[in-house]
Amino acid sequence: MDEKRLLFEQYLNLENKEKAVSYCIELLKEKKTDVVSLYETILTPGLNQQVCGEADQQICIWKEHVKTAIVRTIVECSYPYVMEERKMKNAINKITAVIVCPSEEYHDLGARMVADFFTICGCNTIFVGSNTPFNNFFNALNRLRPEIVAISVSDYYNLVATKKMIEKIRSVMGYSVTIVVGGNAFENDRNKAVSLGADYFTQSFQDIEDIVKKEVTE
Repeated sequence: MDEKRLLFEQYLNLENKEKAVSYCIELLKEKKTDVVSLYETILTPGLNQQVCGEADQQICIWKEHVKTAIVRTIVECSYPYVMEERKMKNAINKITAVIVCPSEEYHDLGARMVADFFTICGCNTIFVGSNTPFNNFFNALNRLRPEIVAISVSDYYNLVATKKMIEKIRSVMGYSVTIVVGGNAFENDRNKAVSLGADYFTQSFQDIEDIVKKEVTE
């Protein structure tokens, strides 16, 4: 296991927010990692592979929420470096990307990271977050008229709602919009994304960068 991730997981397992946050921001500050690598190789695997010990069975959800809150703080504190990396890439474009979760989806940390990825790629990024009532979201779409709508789904049971969401966007929006989906609910199966009517399924920053480049050139 990578030494950076190992040390981060030690802090996370101890639920030591101060050390976990300070360590990750110091990595960015000293350019020992970048935002994409921090999110993809340290934070995400560190959080996803947490195991609840036998002694903690009765408070597993509690511990999961505490650790998620720690990672969320790290992501929020990373935003100045997100802007710095966008500037370094000179990646400013006219693409507006809206990142949202379906109604009843309460896990939006992955979506929050994805929003930063779109920002690094130069997009005007609007992060809506979890459990957004679809009617409100749809009304906002009419005003914003984004080129990209990215939907993050963590809970498998929200795939039906996601399909309805995509169908509504397709049937009513009076312009072409690229719909991107991702999240643990898809179990890394692109066919599930296709069956919902999405244009793309994303698993990484590289996927998002490729999508944005394609949108810019079209």
